[in-house]
Amino acid sequence: MSYEILLALIAFAFVSSITPGPNNMMLLASGANFGFGRTIPHMLGIGIGFTVMVALVGLGLMQVFDLWPISYSILKIISTAYLLWLAWKIANAASPQDTKAGSTPMTFIQAALFQWVNPKAWTMALTAITLYAPSREVLSVLIVAGIFGVVNLPSVSVWTALGQQMRIILSNRRRLLTFNWTMAALLVLSLLPSLLP
Repeated sequence: MSYEILLALIAFAFVSSITPGPNNMMLLASGANFGFGRTIPHMLGIGIGFTVMVALVGLGLMQVFDLWPISYSILKIISTAYLLWLAWKIANAASPQDTKAGSTPMTFIQAALFQWVNPKAWTMALTAITLYAPSREVLSVLIVAGIFGVVNLPSVSVWTALGQQMRIILSNRRRLLTFNWTMAALLVLSLLPSLLP
């Protein structure tokens, strides 16, 4: 992989990781509702889970979509339904004072598994492999996955930190409710670019 391609890959990984999408909207909401510390497993699940996903997509899963294009359409339907359910959960999240009563942040495993039903994650992984590891050679695929692993975690952490800074503003129950419903709406809207042909 040439120096120019590597720089382009780093730029693509950064821009696609830090721009709004389901992961970042959920981290913003989690930072606001649970704080930075309690959201760390969620962030690690995204960073590591997505890195593994990119590697597996490049090492063979793209062939499934090549052979059976309908499987990608089925994946989009399942992903959309799951994200709509998550949006509902965000909209109805408890206030920070009430989180001990039942509401909990996403765990590492939940966040890692979430990548497999996240339309933006699939779009990012498929695009990254297509553009930067078109031969799908093992070393090229692992470099692409590794770059995302290094770039993704700091990028998504920004959203959690921003959410945590909003906790003071959101101490009022009405403002928190407005925020959570707004985050839920933005999560739903973040699906559109991935779902449009």
